[in-house]
Amino acid sequence: MNLPPKVTDRAFERLSEIGAGDQGQALRVAVEGGGCSGFQYEIKLDEPSGDDLVLESQGQKVVIDAVSLPFLTGAVIDFSEELIGARFVIENPNASSSCGCGTSFSM
Repeated sequence: MNLPPKVTDRAFERLSEIGAGDQGQALRVAVEGGGCSGFQYEIKLDEPSGDDLVLESQGQKVVIDAVSLPFLTGAVIDFSEELIGARFVIENPNASSSCGCGTSFSM
């Protein structure tokens, strides 16, 4: 059984703070080939499209396209505020290794 990704309340709150939903924007999480470990995440504000999985809370949306979805089974999409900066992060149980930048992984 493939569990859809989860989005934390903190990630939805951050989208609300930046007014994404008010502008008709969603946080798009995509997986692309490339990066130092074989795959990399692309995280950006975008408009939802037809074949997206939409995760919605607090009037905010996170969208994942059908191609990326299998790579994100059971993943957690969170927002992290650290000394080196604040960013959306993905905890992915499917990734067998990742690199220091946190945006690239392999399976």
